[in-house]
Amino acid sequence: MKRLLILTLGAALAGSACGTTASDATDTPLRAENRGAAGTATPQARSAYREVTIPAGTMLSLALTSSVASDTSVVEDPVTAELTSPITIDGRDVLPTGARLAGVVTGVDDSGRVKGRAMIAFRFTSLRTGERLYDLQSEPLSRLAAATKGEDATKIGIGAGAGAIIGGILDGKDGAAKGAVVGGGAGTGVVLATKGRDVRLGPGADVTTRLTAPLTVRVSRS
Repeated sequence: MKRLLILTLGAALAGSACGTTASDATDTPLRAENRGAAGTATPQARSAYREVTIPAGTMLSLALTSSVASDTSVVEDPVTAELTSPITIDGRDVLPTGARLAGVVTGVDDSGRVKGRAMIAFRFTSLRTGERLYDLQSEPLSRLAAATKGEDATKIGIGAGAGAIIGGILDGKDGAAKGAVVGGGAGTGVVLATKGRDVRLGPGADVTTRLTAPLTVRVSRS
């Protein structure tokens, strides 16, 4: 009888000790998993995103959200734009419409007189989507003013014709020939004094650039 009582008591004590140990072992890893390291995402949060690489050569269709102009911009002036079409990889949008790009003016040539046409050049160097900012490498963009060669020739021709008429009235045929030379010179003088066209791009202007290096972005798995 005493032996049976001792065996029963021993079994009860052993069961109690084992139950406490199992409970502690279960609770500890759960608390550690839920808490995570201070200031870092838990494993579940990290797994909600994946990295996607957009290859070099990808075209970016943009609309300017700032202005640039050959007669007012200077090198290093900021220039900004937004994507007008999403970038899709494997059937999923990895960069949404409206993602913002920023860059700088890289070159400016004011319109010259007779020779030279106005030019503005710029390049985008960063991209922001949501709260994330990425550095990017893209092709430089440039715009050249329309040529005024035809208009200049017309101005010179008008000057020569007017000179011939005036010279002929004053001094016969010889006067007409001399007048043509004078008139031509006057017409050329008008061109020399006339500045060419400038290049101006305002908000909403459509531009397109191309990635010159791969761009890796973080995308939600959902």
